[in-house]
This record gives sequence, C-alpha cells and structure tokens, in this order.
Amino acid sequence: RMAAAPPSYCFVAFPPRSKDGLVVVGKNSARPRDEVQEVVYFAAAAHDPGSKVECTYIEIEQVPKTHAVVLSRPSWLWGAEMGANEHGVCVANEAVVTREPASESEALLGMDLVRLGLERGATAKEALDVIVALLEEHGQGGNYYEDGNSCHTFQSAFLIVDRKEAWILETSGKYWAAEKITEGVKCICNQLSLTTKIDAEHPELRNYVRSQGWWNGNTDFNFSEVFSLADDHLACSSGRESLEKQGGDISAQTMIDVLRDKDSGVCVDSESFLTTASIVSVLPQDPSSPCIHYFTGTPDPSRSIFKPFIFVDDVKLVPKVQSPSFGDDDPAKKIPRFQEKPDRRHELYKAHERARSVLENDQDKGQKLMRIMLDLEKQGLEAMEDILTRTEVLDAAEVVDLFYDCVDTEVKFFK
Repeated sequence: RMAAAPPSYCFVAFPPRSKDGLVVVGKNSARPRDEVQEVVYFAAAAHDPGSKVECTYIEIEQVPKTHAVVLSRPSWLWGAEMGANEHGVCVANEAVVTREPASESEALLGMDLVRLGLERGATAKEALDVIVALLEEHGQGGNYYEDGNSCHTFQSAFLIVDRKEAWILETSGKYWAAEKITEGVKCICNQLSLTTKIDAEHPELRNYVRSQGWWNGNTDFNFSEVFSLADDHLACSSGRESLEKQGGDISAQTMIDVLRDKDSGVCVDSESFLTTASIVSVLPQDPSSPCIHYFTGTPDPSRSIFKPFIFVDDVKLVPKVQSPSFGDDDPAKKIPRFQEKPDRRHELYKAHERARSVLENDQDKGQKLMRIMLDLEKQGLEAMEDILTRTEVLDAAEVVDLFYDCVDTEVKFFK
C-alpha cells in the first residue's frame, strides 16, 4: 500500500510580495511516478434542464451553463489536479489525511471538485460555495489512484484563487473550514494548515467536533489541531522557505524556479512519487489584462518547459497533450475498476520521455538540450511579459494558437 500522500505544494503570492500588481499561483502535482497527466480544454457550454454529468465515479445533476476551463489532470479521471477557467479563477487540490478515515465508497473525488468549482464558479468565492455545496450533497470518496490492487483514499484541501482574493479550503468528510487571503504569500501542502483564522465554515462544524470529543469548546477553535492525526500540521515549511528565499518580487519566473526546487522537496522525485505535472498562473489585478496559465504537461518541472495558455474564443485544441481516449472500454470505467492499465501517454509525453533519457544519460548533450529548452521557455515568458505590459487590448487572433504552437515546437524539438 502506498504511504501517506506525497507533499504536493501549492503557492499563491499577492502584491506587495508579487510583481506589478499580479497574483501569482503555482502548483506541483505529486502523483504515482508512472501516471500520465494531460492538459485539456473544455469550451463554455449550455446544458439541457435535467441533464446529468458523469464525474469519475458518480453521476450528478448538471447546471444550465458551464464556464470554459483548461485543466491538468491524471488522464484516467474526469476531474483535475489543477486548472483555471475563463473568468480568471484557479483551483488546485491537495490530498490530506485527517483523523477521520477517508471514505472508500465511490463519491466525488477532490479532483472532481476542482473541475466542478471551475466549471460553475465565476469568482473564487463562488467556486468555494460550489465545492462545499457538492461536498454536502454527494460527499467525497473513492480511489485516488489508478490501482486495481488497493484503494487509496484521502480528504481534500483546495487553493482557490481569483484576481482579488484566495481561499484556502480544508475538508474532512463533508465538514470544512476556509480562510480568505488578499495579501502576502501562502503555501499549502498535504497537511492541514488552517488554525484559528477561519473566515467561513460548515454550519455544524463546531457542534460536530464537540460531539466527537475532539474539542471542549473552552479553547480557541484551531482547525488543524482538532482534525490532524498527530503533530503533523503546519509542516509545509520547506515550501514556504523556498518561496521566501527567492526574495524580491515574485513573478511567473520566480514561481517556476520554486516549483523546480528538488533540494527543498517542493519538486518531488522519490521512489514511488514524482511531480507528474506543474502549473503557474498569473492573474493581473487589472481586469483589462488577460490571465496567463503556464502548463508543463510533462513530469518533473526541472526538466520540463512551462508553456503559456490564454483563454480566447475558439482557442485551438492541442491533441498532442491529450491522452488517447478509450471510451466505455476504459478499465477506469468498468467495474471492477483498474483491472488493467492502458498506455495513456500522449505525443508530448512520449517525445519528452526521449529527452529525459538524454538528460539522464549524456551529460554534454543533456546540458545543451536543457539550455535550448530553457531558451524556448524564456521566449514564451518574454512574449507574455510583453502582452501584460502593453496598453492596448489583446488581439485574440494573436494568441488563439499560442499553446498549440508552443507544444508543437517542443514536440518537434525533442524529435
């Protein structure tokens, strides 16, 4: 059985710590080493009354309208580890362990809630409200990994951000608490981090923990202390230190550097786990500037290229970062689940695998390769910097192929 959840890290930085009135968000998704993550875009859509949506394990009521979303997700499931919507809302998920065992019964996964929050919430607060309402109605549970031999279950924590504010939402079963943040830097990882500053909570939360004998009502209510198993809360220090160490204004580049940091443990590369994908989002507080979302779509950010995506109408789809679809024959959809593991590698993943073997096995060639990769990435970052510092409004035609072209160039280059 896999040990505790690996430390995936999520970060958010607000002015004055971040650069030029930007909110900067970053996340490394630490998952089983061989799991493939794809980057997928779903356009905004209208849905018929009474229609349903099939999530990873269960079907729930669909809403009349869903927002356009871009997601980085383990390619066997419906939801996402992290992503953004067309309104500049970003959501990232963390698996957490609390003193309550997570349910093995199939319900919504924390990753399903990421996508549902993005599809249904036009602000960070709306996304939070969507997530907690669905948690109340359907609960969370089911296997977090594509593993037919054992069921790995977790509770969920979320970082939910828009141009104005962020919410840290931590859950245990259907109970939850949340803290609102509007300045400075915050890091969350696989331990509970909320203490006594709680800005919203499940209406029955305190009664429930009293009834369980976890809190007597005479001390300050401290969410992590009440719900953590042992003294393992507040241990995300390496992530915070890594970001603090950067000094100066936090930019997209700073956040990328933090996500690449193996020494601090922010970039996980262990026997069972790897950072299988990463994302950095830049949300200008000025609503006339576009939000920019950088995705790797490949494992190990220290050996990957962060590629920019901007929401515009008719944005070009990128099949090269999409895993093959197996439809109803997918072993993740058949009961019993996960009886076999199909090859889910997309074209970029395969091309990147070849590059990784060069980086690992041939020092001279590897260094040269890395230099060109970083140069490609830098061109993208500089072009985006240019878009953000311009006064005139962005012409959609200029960026409709942006992510497509970046992926295309990368695949060609690896070949």
